[in-house]
Amino acid sequence: MAQRHAAGSTAELPVTASPNRGSEEPRRCGWCRRVLPSQGSVGRPRLYCGQACRQRAYEQRSATAKAGLPGDVVLVSRNELDGLQDRLYQLRCALEDAQTLLAEKPTKAELERQLAELIRSTGRLDRLWVTERSG
Repeated sequence: MAQRHAAGSTAELPVTASPNRGSEEPRRCGWCRRVLPSQGSVGRPRLYCGQACRQRAYEQRSATAKAGLPGDVVLVSRNELDGLQDRLYQLRCALEDAQTLLAEKPTKAELERQLAELIRSTGRLDRLWVTERSG
């Protein structure tokens, strides 16, 4: 199955059922990532929100197989990869700064400032894969 994130790339990811019944996280469509409606306790859990998403997932799996690519391959553009690497570098720097700061008996204000920076860096990464796919 392919998943499109905020920047618009397509990433090949295996179709996996959303979290088990009773879990905290809502179940999501295996194609568009929209939240699936609640389901009773009978029957197999839904993987897709509708026939269109099921069909798109099938077409993507077929195209991947015809191209001879493994099912877990990830396809992203150079710009998207560079952007992700930049964000990871920012996170790594924020973690290193926090580690250095902890060794120096920091003030409360310094710790709060560093924690805010760490949260900002992490938040950007967190939003990369949570968006719904259009069409």
